[in-house]
Amino acid sequence: MSPLAILGFLTVVIMLVLIMTKKASPLVALIVVPVVTGIIACFFMAVVPEGAPEGTQGVVDFVANFKSLGGMITGSKGIGSVAATGVMFIFSILFFGILTDAGTFRPIIKGILNLVGTDPIKIGIGTAVLAAIVHLDGSGAVTFLICVPALLPLYDALGMRRTTLATIVALSAGTMNILPWGGPTIRAHTALATMEGTEATVTEFFMPVLPSVLAGMVCVLLIAAFLGSREKKRIGAVALQAVGHTEQELTDEQKALLRPHLFWVNIVLIIAAIISLLFSGFAPAVVFMVFYVLATVINYPRVKDSKARVDAHAKEALMMCSVLFAAGCFTGIMQGTGMISEMSTALVAIIPDSMGQFFPLIIGIIAMPASLLFDPDSFYYGVLPVLATTAQGFGIVGADVGRAAILGQMTVGFPISPLTASTFLLVGLTGVDLGEHQKKTIPLAWLVSLVMVAVAFITGAIAL
Repeated sequence: MSPLAILGFLTVVIMLVLIMTKKASPLVALIVVPVVTGIIACFFMAVVPEGAPEGTQGVVDFVANFKSLGGMITGSKGIGSVAATGVMFIFSILFFGILTDAGTFRPIIKGILNLVGTDPIKIGIGTAVLAAIVHLDGSGAVTFLICVPALLPLYDALGMRRTTLATIVALSAGTMNILPWGGPTIRAHTALATMEGTEATVTEFFMPVLPSVLAGMVCVLLIAAFLGSREKKRIGAVALQAVGHTEQELTDEQKALLRPHLFWVNIVLIIAAIISLLFSGFAPAVVFMVFYVLATVINYPRVKDSKARVDAHAKEALMMCSVLFAAGCFTGIMQGTGMISEMSTALVAIIPDSMGQFFPLIIGIIAMPASLLFDPDSFYYGVLPVLATTAQGFGIVGADVGRAAILGQMTVGFPISPLTASTFLLVGLTGVDLGEHQKKTIPLAWLVSLVMVAVAFITGAIAL
C-alpha cells in the first residue's frame, strides 16, 4: 500500500473518530485533519514537470507541493465545488426561516396532526413516503430542503427526536437515489458503457434492480414504523400535551412576527419555489435568492424588520456554510494530493484473485460504507471501472459490478457521507450533530443496502 493510500485511510478514520466521539466538531475535524495529512502527503507527491516527454517519472518537490495545497483547497475540486451550494444554504435558511417566523407552517402542522393524529408510527411512515415522493427529482438537497422544514415543527411539537426525522428522510431519499436519473446510476452506466455486456441505456441498466429498490423501500417503511413505535413508547401521552401548548408557548415577540393574513400567499410562495426547484432548470441557489427576496418583501417590507430577520437566522446560516466549506477543504485536499485515487488502487489490490468471481457480492456488501471513503465521482469514474475490468477476467459481466455498487455507494450511503454537501444540509436543517446522525443511521442504511443486494442475487439482477 502506498504512503498516500495509508495517509488517505488515516485521514478518513481519524476524522470520523473525532466527529463521532465528539472529540472535535465537524468544522474543526474537516479542516485540521486533511490539512495535517495533506502537508505530510507533500513528501510523497510525485509531479511530472511541465513540458516533460511522455513517460517521464514524477519528481517529489515538497516546497512546490506545499504551495499547491492552497489551490487544492480553494480550487474547483475543493471550496469551488461547494460555493454555489453554500449560497443555496444561506438563502434557503433565510427563506424558510422567514416563513416559519410568519407562522406559515403552524396551520400545516395542525392539518397533518388532524390527518395522522398524534401517532408517531403513522408520522414515521408518512415521513418516509413524503421523502420518497419528493426525491423523484433525484436531488438530495431539494428533498431535504422541502421535507425537513415542513416536518421539523411537527416532530418538535410532538416531542419526537430530530434524529428520527433525519434517519427516516435519509433512508428514504437514499433508496430512491438509485433511480435511473439519479447521479450514482448515471455515473455507473457512463463509466461502464463501453464494456461488453453493459446495457445500451441507463434505464435498461437499472431495470434488473427495480425489484431490489422496491424491496428497499418496503424495508425503509418498516424501519420508519419501528422508529415511530419507539418514539411512541418514549413520549406516550406527552405528544398531545406538547401540541396543545404550542400556541401558548409563543412569546409576545414571536406573536408579533406572525402573518396569518398572508398564509395563502406564503403557501403559494412555497409551491412556486418547489416547482421552480424541480422544473425551472435554474440552480437552487438562484431559486432561493429570488424567493427569499419575495418572502421578505411580502412579510416584512420594512428594512428594519427585514434586517432583524436576517440577524435572527444568521447564526444557523453561518454554522451550516462554515461546515460546508470545511468539507470543501477536505475533498479538495483528498483529491488534489491523490490520496483518494491511491486508496482506490489499494482496495483493488487487497482483493485476492481467487475472490474475483465474488466481486459483485463483495462490492454489494461494502458499497454503503464505501460512501464514507469515496465521493461519487472518484468511486464511479475511478474505482468502479477497475473493479469491473478485473471481474471480467473471471467471466463476470462488468455491469453486474456496477449494479451491485449502486445498491449502496452514494445512494443509501449519500446522506451519511461527509463527502457530500447534502449530508451537512440534512444535519444542519434538522439541527442534529453529524456524529449522532451517523451513529443512528449507518447501521440502518447498511441493513437496507444488504436487503437490496440479497434481493438482487435472488432475482438474478446480479449473478455470481
